[in-house]
Amino acid sequence: MESLDRIDRDILTLLQTEGRLTGAEVGRRVGLSQPAASARIQRLEKSGVITGYRATVDPAALGLTIHAIIRLRTSHAQLPRALDLASRTPEVTSVLRVTGEDCLILDVHVPRAGRLEEIVDAFARHGPVTTSLVLNAYPPKPLRDPAVRE
Repeated sequence: MESLDRIDRDILTLLQTEGRLTGAEVGRRVGLSQPAASARIQRLEKSGVITGYRATVDPAALGLTIHAIIRLRTSHAQLPRALDLASRTPEVTSVLRVTGEDCLILDVHVPRAGRLEEIVDAFARHGPVTTSLVLNAYPPKPLRDPAVRE
């Protein structure tokens, strides 16, 4: 995709924080007509810059009151099995493969400490784990092009 201009970047910022805005509202906020704003959004979707829209759910509202990060250090041979386990564990909400001593970072939401213990034990079969409880999570910041100075 060709480089993004200021209006494209403004549209991306808006949609990352308020994904349900209409094309008309996006246009109003960035100074475009509804058809022009909708055309830009479609171009951003077709080019793969915008990859989807989703609802953000509060885990605590579902009874998942314990939020933990599990870091797994494993071998290359164990990695596929650990990734398979992560995909089959519904409490694992995201998986990052990282460099450094740890191989995987897992974001986990559980209803009780006993369930967290079961999950930690399951991953420990693939290598050493370190678990941290999350005290607070802050809203993500919209992604911005670091090459652009505004």
